[in-house]
Amino acid sequence: MRAYPHPNIDDVAVEHVLHALSDPIRLDIVHHLVREGEASCATLDGGRPKSSMSHHFRVLRSSGLVHTRIAGVQHMNTLRREELDRRFPGLLDAVLNAKSQG
Repeated sequence: MRAYPHPNIDDVAVEHVLHALSDPIRLDIVHHLVREGEASCATLDGGRPKSSMSHHFRVLRSSGLVHTRIAGVQHMNTLRREELDRRFPGLLDAVLNAKSQG
């Protein structure tokens, strides 16, 4: 299996990050990754169809939010938190805290 493409953090645009975080399913995935650190796609799918989840993970990867690595038959996901915090200081905290309050 080949590795997934991930954008260089310097090429990540804030509007793509915000678009990815605007979807409740993707926002829930990001919240889960904040709590757990790393999780498989199967752990994060919430019983949703694989085709839908593939789309959500593709959006999260292409926006620069998530890094997916292949470990055997599993796809393990981590939030690119440190990189994103350097690129957009305070952005993730603001979005994640707003979701917690809402």
